[in-house]
Formats: sequence, structure tokens, C-alpha cells
Amino acid sequence: MFDQYTFPNGLRVVGERLTHVRSCTVGVWVKVGSMNEAPQENGLSHFIEHMVFKGTQTRTARDIAEEMDEVGGQLNAFTSKDCTCYYAKVIDEDLRLAVDILSDLALRPRFDDGELQKERGVILEEIAMVEDTPEDLVGEALSEAQFEGSLMRPILGTEERIRAYTRDDLLRYWQQHYRPQSTVVAIAGNYDWDAFLALVTEYFGAFPEQTGAAADSGPQALVSGRRSREKDTEQLQISLGYPGVALGSDDVYALSVFNNALGGGMSSRLFQRIREELGMAYSVYTYPVSYPGVGTFTIYAGTSPENGETVLREIQAEVRKALAEGFTDKEFISAKAQLKGGFVLGLESSSGRMQAIGRSTLLLNRLTLPEDTLAKIEAVTMEDVLRVGRMALDATPSAAIVGKNAEHYLRMIGG
Repeated sequence: MFDQYTFPNGLRVVGERLTHVRSCTVGVWVKVGSMNEAPQENGLSHFIEHMVFKGTQTRTARDIAEEMDEVGGQLNAFTSKDCTCYYAKVIDEDLRLAVDILSDLALRPRFDDGELQKERGVILEEIAMVEDTPEDLVGEALSEAQFEGSLMRPILGTEERIRAYTRDDLLRYWQQHYRPQSTVVAIAGNYDWDAFLALVTEYFGAFPEQTGAAADSGPQALVSGRRSREKDTEQLQISLGYPGVALGSDDVYALSVFNNALGGGMSSRLFQRIREELGMAYSVYTYPVSYPGVGTFTIYAGTSPENGETVLREIQAEVRKALAEGFTDKEFISAKAQLKGGFVLGLESSSGRMQAIGRSTLLLNRLTLPEDTLAKIEAVTMEDVLRVGRMALDATPSAAIVGKNAEHYLRMIGG
């Protein structure tokens, strides 16, 4: 069962005890990501995630690193389209230190101007890495082609915006979004709930309440746009985008089974046809993503330009076949077993469980027991899979191509 508590200021705390482990993973989840940014704010969520590690009101960047290393713990963070998370994994006896440091990062960042100038350079290098990673670059291009709204913009921001931000910009954005009612503290592992609540009260009790409302992400619309990016690379990067399932819908389970059968694993149709039978791609796969209010389903392949036309034809042929004929019973059973197996294996990690309960509480304000999730997977029928899969693939796809003669290949993609 889950432990849950909401403080009077709106800060939510959630936990899941795993008595068979000695570790604890604690995460501080904030409902702010690139989809919450206005165009002139693009990249600020991620910039702040970097800057909090550069020093707080009580710790230097070196202090933060050394204190966690001294107990053999792990400290990290990430920014996504819909949230930011700071997390630490420690032995259960070092839980106080984890809560202490995480509260320092979330509540008391210094935003030192000198450190900001240095970290600006780090983020510009990170943006440059995307330019040198064609698989990431085609993903960014697909977002531009697929969305109208803030989801079209990159998490890292643009070079122009990152060069322009000042300390005041970061501080204003942090004050607007880092508020107790937009934050969840999640824990999974071996802990005592009352003792953990006491730690949260002690270290998060001074959480400043901000006035006004946090900015809404605004409307998000899926469109069937196209983007090509001419780039002198050895491989052609192909990405097709279809509608998916919004976060919180039970159809995510049916779409996940469909995904496994079409391109989510080594036995999937696309992998077997394009990689194993034709030998025309090392990497070919599909994946669904769910956001609040909207979802996507993506097909990706990386291949040599001389095989680009064949790979595109084969992808589209497999899509048409799935739409017309569906899947065999064997494919359905295997895809469903993959989904159940992956979920059960994830239960064995305190990090995985913290991620699941933290994100669900933050974005959906609800939790699902593991046995209930397994029951929902088990309840998925072939009819559900075909219904949801056809809902996705019947749509005109958005598309992005990165590589040599990219525009030529983009014209091959039909509706």
C-alpha cells in the first residue's frame, strides 16, 4: 500500500515501502517543464535544473558532490516536457542527508551570476551535442512538425535564448513555478513513514509560498507537419509521428501492447523485417509517449541513404498491413507478456518505483497499485489493441528526415 500526506500549503508527500531492500530513493517533483514555457522562456526549466547544483544558500557545488559521495549515494536530476525531478538514492540510514540536500536544491538555490555564466557554456555544449547526434536531432525536428503549442519547443532551449538569459530571468521563473502546491516529494524503499514525514516537515517547512497562479501550459494540438534537415551524415534519420494516448487514459496499456507488436522489441514486425530480413537498419523501433491532454506514437529508423527509399516503403507497408490485418494471436500474447514482464522487473527497483509514484501523483493526482496495473494489462484484448492502433495509424503522419537529400525522402511519405 502507499503512504500519502498533503501539507496545509499544498505540498504532497507519497511513499511506497519496499521492505526487501536497504536503499531509499527520494525524489522532489516539480510540475514545470518545457511545455510550461512561453516562447521567450524556452529552456528556462532545464537551465534552472542545472543551476541548482551550482550552489545553494548553505552549500557550494563541491559540498553537494562531496557530501553525497561520502555516503556512496547517487544524486541527479532531469527535466522533461512536463516536469522536473531531483532525486537521490542512498542507504536507508542516510535518508536524512538525502532529504536535506534535495530540499536545499529545490528551495534554496543561489543562482550565483558567476556560476550562471559558466553553466550557460555547459548548456550550449549540450545543445551542440544534439546537433552532433542525428537521432536526437530528428526527434527535435519531429516535435516541431507534430505540435502546435509549447510541446513543439526543445527542452534544452535554443542557443539564442540560452545566451540571452540573465539571473533575473531564472529567479523570476523559479519563483513562479517552484511552489508547494506544484511539488511532490516521493520516496520508495526501506523507510519509516512517520520518521520520513518528520524529515520533510523539518527540511521543507520553510517552502516559500508564492503569490499568483503558475502559468498554464496552454493548448496543445497535433498536426501533420513535415520537417527536413539537410545534414552531411552517414545515416538517414527517419521519424514518423502519429497521435497517441493522453496521460491517464487506460488506453495506454492497449497502445503499449500494440507498440510491442509493431516495433517495440526484437520480435516485433518492423525489427524482424527491416533489420533481420533486409539488414537495412541497425536501429528501428516504435514508442508511445503520453503527456497531459495529448499523446504520440513514433516510428524511427536509421539507415544508409541508398536504403532510405526501401526502408520508408517497408515501414509504410507494415503500417498498412497492421491496419488491414491486425496481429496474430502469437504476436498479441508475446507483446502482452513483454509489457507485464517489463512492469514487474521495474517493481524491483526503488528508483523505478519512486519515479512511477512521483510522476503519477504530480501529473494525475492519483496512484495505482501494482496489482491493479497488472490487472489492467491482463484485461487488454486483441480488439482493444486493434482499436487503439488503428486510431493512431489511421491518421496522416507528421514526419521528420535528417540527412543527405532529406527533402527527397520526405516527399515519399504519404498520408
